[in-house]
Amino acid sequence: MDCIPSNLPRTVLQVEDNQANALLVEEFLGRRDDLTLVTARSGSKGLELARSMCPDLILMDINLPDINGLQAMILLREDPKTAHIPVIALSSDAFPKHIENGLEAGFFRYLTKPYKLNDLTSAIDAALAFSQENYPSA
Repeated sequence: MDCIPSNLPRTVLQVEDNQANALLVEEFLGRRDDLTLVTARSGSKGLELARSMCPDLILMDINLPDINGLQAMILLREDPKTAHIPVIALSSDAFPKHIENGLEAGFFRYLTKPYKLNDLTSAIDAALAFSQENYPSA
């Protein structure tokens, strides 16, 4: 494995094509000095950035214009360099079967839009703690 969690600030990669949704997360996470946020506007760009920058956490929209978030999740899990990175799905798709499929594919959490900021905070903190416990920095 080439990627290990970073020391503070931790890096979060957001893969979101909807500008309003991306700005909401950027504004919300911008208040945290323990996180650095990078945003990709497509699934393919998200995969490229995940492989090159090795973020501590990925926030993945499901409905992306080029490759959907579920397909991107599968590709992340197949790549030894990114397989360990926790990925939180953020989707307007709230059908129970789709949530179940996402969790089975390996998403750390699956939050539906509009999500509550407390739920997002809890999911991010849990994913970062999981990452740090299972892949501590060298």
